[in-house]
Amino acid sequence: MASAAELPVCRGCQRVGPADAQYCPYCGRPLAPSRAVVHQVWWKILAIGLVLNWATATLLAQSGNPNLVPTVIFLGAFLVPVVFVALIYELGHLYDVTIPTIALTFFYGGVLGVIAAQLLEENLIVGMGLVPLLIVGLSEELAKPLGVLWIARRREYLDERHGIVLGAAAGMGFAAFETMGYGFTYLLLSRGNLDILGQVLLTRGLLAPLAHGTWTAIVVGTVWRERAAGRGWLNRRVLRGYLTAVVLHALWDWTASAIPISIELPGLALHWRFADLFIPAIALPVPSLLIGLIGLWLLRRMRREAGIAKSTA
Repeated sequence: MASAAELPVCRGCQRVGPADAQYCPYCGRPLAPSRAVVHQVWWKILAIGLVLNWATATLLAQSGNPNLVPTVIFLGAFLVPVVFVALIYELGHLYDVTIPTIALTFFYGGVLGVIAAQLLEENLIVGMGLVPLLIVGLSEELAKPLGVLWIARRREYLDERHGIVLGAAAGMGFAAFETMGYGFTYLLLSRGNLDILGQVLLTRGLLAPLAHGTWTAIVVGTVWRERAAGRGWLNRRVLRGYLTAVVLHALWDWTASAIPISIELPGLALHWRFADLFIPAIALPVPSLLIGLIGLWLLRRMRREAGIAKSTA
């Protein structure tokens, strides 16, 4: 007899199914065995990524070889976004969404989002006041979901939690490509200062889960919920979800300059017999942290409501 830990858990309503069942007897969704934390992938990606990031950054600092710069920027920009998407993916038990689907959504959200945001903002943004930043929020929260359009008609991915995961992937793809751009720009402006590059990558990496991924997950999750309920792509609820993301985005950008209150974390140098580790100094903006936590709270509430709706369907 299978133990409770080995019984399959429904990917939709989260109920435990019979040991030999392939589909949930309550909602008809595919069943998947519950994964203990030790078997989950997100923390393994984080651990391996941190080691690779440290190794390449150390080699770059010691050798000065410019060929390592793209690798350092790539790892620093992509590590946290990829870990965040993997975490949401595994928390939702949505193993029916294939890894290539998640990866392509991440890629399309990043590339198409950056292109569309640039085209939309190019002639509209003047200054850094609240109104121009609202335009930034309007354009980027419209651009990032473009990465999900390619899969919008897949009926097997219609659940609201599918929308949350796919939206997080598209938003985090945008965040990763944007961070690559910022890292490259600051490296040029600082004339190759690797400490400044490390600060930019570390700060944006720590803040990434509070921003683009969360906001786009809210927008796409809302669209998916309304489609699943037969209420169409655009209605009052979808508009409210979109404007919520826009307002959070604009306030995030505005408070960074208008209310520059930061937590200063000094750099840390650790010396071992065989290896040295240096963590750059960073400044985390308190208002942005609070705004980001509001976004995460809204996203968590959406996930819980989606699970309750499935379990009572």
